[in-house]
Order: sequence, then C-alpha cells, then structure tokens
Amino acid sequence: MGLAALALMAAAPPALAQDAEPAQTPLTIDAIFTDRVFESERSVPVRWMEGSGAGYYTTVDASTTSEGGRDIVRHDPATGESNILVTAEQLTPDGGQPLSISDYAWSDDGRYVLIHTNTRPFRRYEPLGDYWLLDLSDDSLRRIGADRPEASLMYAKVSPDARQVAYLFENNIYVEDIATGETRAMTTDGTDLVVNGTGDWVNEEEFFLRDGFMWSPDSSRIAYWQFDTEGVGTFYMMDNLAGNYAQPVPLQYPKAGTTNSAMRVGVVEVASGETTWADLEGDPRNTYVPAMEWADSSDELLVQYMNRLQNRDEVMLVDAATGQPRTLFTETDDAWVDVDFDVTFFDEGRHFTRMSERDGWRRLYRVDRATGAAEPITPPATDVISLVSIDTDGGYVYYLASPEDHAARYLYRSPLAGDASAERLTPAGPAASHGYSLSDDARWAIHTVSQFDTPPTTELISLPDHAVQRTLVENAGIRETLAGTPRGASQFFTVTIPDGTEIDGWMMFPPDFDPSRQYPLLMYVYGEPWGQTVQNAWVGSRFAWHTLLTQQGYIVASVDNRGTPAPRGRDWRKVIYEQVGVLASADQAQAVEAMLASRPYLDPERVGIWGWSGGGSMTLNAMFRYPQVYATGIAVAPVPDMSLYDTIYQERYMGLPQDNAAEYAQGSPITFAGNLEGNLMVIHGTGDDNVHYQGTEQLIDRLIATDRDFSVMVYPNRSHGIYERENTSRHLYRTMTNYLLANLPPGGVAAGD
Repeated sequence: MGLAALALMAAAPPALAQDAEPAQTPLTIDAIFTDRVFESERSVPVRWMEGSGAGYYTTVDASTTSEGGRDIVRHDPATGESNILVTAEQLTPDGGQPLSISDYAWSDDGRYVLIHTNTRPFRRYEPLGDYWLLDLSDDSLRRIGADRPEASLMYAKVSPDARQVAYLFENNIYVEDIATGETRAMTTDGTDLVVNGTGDWVNEEEFFLRDGFMWSPDSSRIAYWQFDTEGVGTFYMMDNLAGNYAQPVPLQYPKAGTTNSAMRVGVVEVASGETTWADLEGDPRNTYVPAMEWADSSDELLVQYMNRLQNRDEVMLVDAATGQPRTLFTETDDAWVDVDFDVTFFDEGRHFTRMSERDGWRRLYRVDRATGAAEPITPPATDVISLVSIDTDGGYVYYLASPEDHAARYLYRSPLAGDASAERLTPAGPAASHGYSLSDDARWAIHTVSQFDTPPTTELISLPDHAVQRTLVENAGIRETLAGTPRGASQFFTVTIPDGTEIDGWMMFPPDFDPSRQYPLLMYVYGEPWGQTVQNAWVGSRFAWHTLLTQQGYIVASVDNRGTPAPRGRDWRKVIYEQVGVLASADQAQAVEAMLASRPYLDPERVGIWGWSGGGSMTLNAMFRYPQVYATGIAVAPVPDMSLYDTIYQERYMGLPQDNAAEYAQGSPITFAGNLEGNLMVIHGTGDDNVHYQGTEQLIDRLIATDRDFSVMVYPNRSHGIYERENTSRHLYRTMTNYLLANLPPGGVAAGD
C-alpha cells in the first residue's frame, strides 16, 4: 500500500492490539544491545563472476578440511551445484595458518586470485593489510610487497593484463612485477602532507574517495588523485585514557570556509614512471575532482570537475598523454549538483550514462561521447533512487525507484536505447524495500527484501521473471523474537502542514494502546539532506529500541521534512539550500502540531524528540526554536555550530560562511540556546573525528552563560557511532531510556490529567 493510501488512515487510531500470546516477553536493553537478538544474519558475501564466468557467483565458506580455513566456492544459480575453486590449503603459507579472507579479487584472465588479509583500520575503514597472490596454474602463493612491514599496504589490484600488481604504501603508489617480483615506485613525493592514491580525510568522508588509483584498460598507465594537504587546519582530539598525561590526536580537517587540500589528478606511465597532470583551470584548493574513470580506453579519462560551491559540474574528457581537457557539457544548479559516481560506458565507448536532475527529477541519461548531447533513458517525473546495474549486451539499465510510495524501493529497468520507458520487475505485493545485486548478464540476482517491522529475507532469483530459486537468509531468530514480544500496531501516514506541503511519516503504538487515553509522543529525527528516516525498511536495533519504548507506554514517530533525500523531485530536496536548520525544524514542528491537532490520543504536554548527528542538531533546533512544542530532547553527536563542520558537506548545502554569515548563524542551534525551556540531554564521544566534541563543549558553555539547565553524557574516546570499548552501546541506550522515563512520563492517561 502506498503512502497516498495510508494517508486516509492518518488521523484514525489503529485497532486495539490483540490479546498477547502467553509466552510473550517485553524487550530489554540487554537483549537488544548485549545479546543482540535483533542483529540480522549476514548472508555470505556474494561476488558475481565476470567474463567467461558470467552467471556464476562465488562465496567464501568455512573449510571442511582445514580448521579455521576458508574456501572460495563457485555456485551455478541455474542448477544449484557448487564446486570449490580455491581451497583453504591453497591459501596456507608455508609453515603458517590458513589466510583469513577480508576481500579477494580475480585477475581478468582467471589465473590469479588476490587475497586481502590481516587488515588494520585507517580512519573509518580497514584498508590496511597484507595482500597474497595465488597462482592457480601452479598453486604458488606469495605475499605482495613482502619486504614491507606487516599490514602496511592498501588497495592492491592486479593489472588487466595480469602481469603486475599495483598497491599503495605510505602515500606512494608502487608496481610489482608478478613474474620477477621487481618493484618500482610510480610516485615518490608522498609524505605526511602529500597524499597519492587515496583521499584526504574530507574527500574520503564526503566524496567516498578511498581507493584513489586505477589501471588503464591496457595496463600501460595508472590514473590517480594527489592531495597536497599543507595549509589544512589541524584539529586536535584529546585521548584522556592514554595514561597520566593526555595525548593529543591530530587530524587534518578543513572546517567550513577554511583552506582545503590542493587536489589534482595525474596519469603515470608505468614504463617510465613519469606523471602527466590534468591541465585544469582554477585554484586546486577551491575546486574538486570528485570522480574520474577511464573513458573505455587507455587514452582518455572522464573527469568531473566542480567549483568549491559545488553548484557547477564540468564533465570533460582529459587526454592521458597531454593532460589537455575537452569539456563535453557543464551542469549547474542554483543549489548544488550531485556527483554521479556510477558512470558506465557502452555502445563500444560511444556513449556513457549520466545521472542528472536537469529537468527537475533524478533521471539517467545517455550521453554522446563526441558531442556531449544527452537523451533521457529513464521516464519523466520519476526519481532514480539508485543505479543497480547496466547490462550493455542486453541493452538495459536496472535501477531502484518508487514513483508512488516515497518509503519503498522497487526494481525497474529501462532500455539503454533511450526511449524513456520503464518496466517494473519487482512483483506486486505488500509495500517494502527491495535491494538487488545482479549478475553481469542480468539473468540472476541476489534479492533482499525487508519492511519496517520485518527483518530481511535474502534469496537467489532469476530475472526478468523475478522467480525465487532458493532462499539464502531468513532471519528466523529475529522473527521468532518479534513473535514472542508484545507489539502494538505501526502505520505510515502523511500530514499536511499550513503551507500545504504533505509530509510523510511513520508511527508506532504501545501494545496496550487505548485511543480514549493520551500518550507521550517521541519523535525520531534526522532532517538533513544526507538521510531519510521514513523508509519501509528494517533498521534492526533502532527499531527494537523504539519497540521497547512503545512497551513502556510511548508513541514513537518520525517524519521527513523538505530537504531530505526522498524520491520526490529536485525541488523537494533542494529547497533547503541555505536553510538547513531553519526550514527543516519548522517543517518538523509544524508536522508535530498538525499531528497533535488531528490525533486526540497524543498528549501535547508530553512531546519529546531525539536524533543522532544531523538529527542531534535538529533536536537542538527543535528544543531551542520551538520550546512550546517539545518538552524533552536527546541530542546525540550534534553539530551545534555549522561553521565547525567540514568544508565539502556544509558548504554544499549552506554556501561559504564568509558569504552567508547570517544564514550560518540562523541555521546553527547554538544561536538560540538561550531559549531552552524543556529537558535536554546532550551525548557525545570525545574521539569523534567526524562531528567534533568541541561543538558540544561550546554549546555547554553557551547554555551555562544563558543560565539553562541541561544534562550531558560524555563517552571517552568513542567515535561518531559511540560503540567502541566494553559495554558502550548498552550504557548509551540505557542512559537514554532512563532519561526519557524520568523526563517524559510514559503511559496513557485520561485527557486533561
């Protein structure tokens, strides 16, 4: 059922819950965050084979012959037959233990498999590690970069001709010859300040720029990013758990309006080691190259070149030999342009795909390589939520969309020929969120489906008929737990705010809900352009905690304000430009007021709100701007002052603080801290490298100066996710639960009591 239909029941209370089954047991914090009974089973990671192996997929399975070892197994989706391609014994170094497999990749000719193992963290992920190359022709196994320190390489990859392996070591790119073991440096200027082949902190965080180098199709060249970080401000986090003396933890982090790294892209000739830099105009500290790829040849790169405000994206072909660019087209927007990270060339390189909002909707276009002319592939007035796959041989593009239900996700396909038609492949059925991983020939897919209150099921299906071949994961344990705990109804709805805007939402009710009584309302919020909370999808422990709160007597709800990335068109998403914090909090408060007016079972004196990161900021805005609406708030890891956040994210949505000082002040909750009237708890980790604890301390100082009462919980050395170290998640959610119980009294009461 779509949101439009659900809106009909928006103001009507749900039916009373049926009598609980005898064995039902309320949820506990320990069950959710210690025993983790709502943690989804992880399906064995599937990797579709390319080339001659198209249509088959591989998994890493426990070995039956080598204790602690893992085999790489090939599966035939048509027959269900499996055979071991690589055994744990083959992946056991002389005199050692079987290699653990964090990741693996086949060479294009199928002769080699490259194993990533013994991984170590670098920033938020674990790209550091050892790489071992197995030669399937003679079962020889050797470590790449064997003379380097243990677990010190990143992003190793076999060349397309299967003769060399390139890797990153201490900010330089190296190439090792497979036959001889000879190693040569492709870059030599890497230092603590000059970074080759990966991103600096902010480009990794906001443009996902981690693996920053790529082989040319003919293996003669390597394209890569370089960042000169000199001049970028250093932020110091403090490690107070290091011993008797605190240790500073330095982090190069450009805050809004400050100096960025100088960013450029180059092409190194593998034979000579000489680099040719792309000749891009403008100050490299005030421009971005967020995406590039080989343009279906070894002679040209397709480069996206953006200005600092990110409202202009110049798409160009760069000559690999000379560095000279040729602009194909330039896309502009009064707000910002979203980078297209999923470009695919087809039609023997004569065309490529481009995701664009040029007509007001996020559509996929077919771009002529010679002229830059673009024709739409996907239908009008429909947002492509995400690209799934492009089958160039079959002539289709596969993508997720949901034209009639902003909270759901379904699989569609459209012809690459560009007639802008669409065919839905997900069968009709209950509203849900569907995800897919397609084989290269698009005949098979790993399909995962979940709903708001239903954990994921993962299955192998055939396409285009969407027929289930076999179920891979059912999450039976979670289903059993859900069946054994008392739960009230939940519903999706729309609510109309005074200017006529329809706002989507969901609501969860207590198991013993009585519509003649009034209940406290707890709003869950995010509200910024990076996240949508109103989705008909499983969110695991967060859903479980909200369910626990309903069992305590709360109604829990969430709404998506304008500016969130819902599939509702460009204007919906970008109206928030230069109004982050202002428009979002107004939409949220007006939605709550409309809900209170139409739902007599909601107690207007007991309205709470909580959120994390951007949602923490929105919680502060709610409590400071609309004290007449919200009585209690919990802000986790908030950004109280927008000028303290990073350049790429904050400037994309707010412009430069030097140009928009008033807008930054109006959008920052700290400006209005003196208006606090209700109960506020702020929670933050001191090791947060993303949203710095500094902002929370500045907020604390402002609240003290304005004589406001509030509560704070600080988690030493915890990052933005506040999960590290023993007992952290359990303590965090117990603290939030107890704060709500004490400051937003639960349970239904007679109206007026």
